[in-house]
Amino acid sequence: MLVLDSSRTDTALARRAARRFLQARCPWADVNDVLLVLSELLGNAVRHTEGGWQLRMACRPESLVVEVFDSSSVLPLPGAGCAENGGGFGWGIVQQPASSVTVRPHTAGKSVQALWRPAAVHAQAA
Repeated sequence: MLVLDSSRTDTALARRAARRFLQARCPWADVNDVLLVLSELLGNAVRHTEGGWQLRMACRPESLVVEVFDSSSVLPLPGAGCAENGGGFGWGIVQQPASSVTVRPHTAGKSVQALWRPAAVHAQAA
């Protein structure tokens, strides 16, 4: 498991650590897709919250879980996107490559969890 938080690292270093983690422990995962989602989640935590963030990643043969905790209780909403201000596209970007995305409110804010399953597990479930 990889656990990082904003009191000890920044988002760029977290992405680099996530890449190393994925390459070493989760060879079936599409690293670019996972890092895209991770970048969106961390960027939103930095942009839309007052407090810090925590990242947790776990890879097992049947799943990869990327979870970002932040201090905002505001739940993500789909946006129409606006090219002029460069925002509103993130929630769609987060949901597209992952097998599922779950938002869980908690007492100190919320967590957003993205889950991936390897192609073989997807085929068995279908």
